[in-house]
Amino acid sequence: MDLIIFTILIGIGGTAVMDLWALLRKQLFNIPPTNWAMVGRWIAYIPKGKLIHDHIATSEALPREHLIGWLAHYLIGISYAAILTVIFGDEWAQSPAVGPALAVGITTVLAPFLIMQPGMGAGIAASRTAKPNATRIHSIINHLIFGLGLYLSGWALNSSYAM
Repeated sequence: MDLIIFTILIGIGGTAVMDLWALLRKQLFNIPPTNWAMVGRWIAYIPKGKLIHDHIATSEALPREHLIGWLAHYLIGISYAAILTVIFGDEWAQSPAVGPALAVGITTVLAPFLIMQPGMGAGIAASRTAKPNATRIHSIINHLIFGLGLYLSGWALNSSYAM
């Protein structure tokens, strides 16, 4: 399988595993999943010249923000998968190991901590949220689950197709 196709598929797979985790934690712990419409709203405001909001939920809703948020979520997942395959290349794709995938997964938490959360009004690393430490822990766990999903997707593809 071509490395680009492999990268796209593990990015989708890793993101889907993270979404399944969000559903599971909602059922088990009553923790609400990420509202991707708010991410879409934030992204949709960027071309209008507004990158930083006091609180994204109080900004006026924009058309297709929910769709924009979900598409961005999966495209970002694919982009993060590209980081994994660029750094670890064909060798990782042919023999996926959990360590590199988890390392990439945990590193990707820097994007919400330093870009998305501040831009959406939550502060650096969720410092302006009601429970910053809980929010941080959830973000870290979610990104570790994403990394695990990258590994599982790579392993499943590797088991199914010769690279």
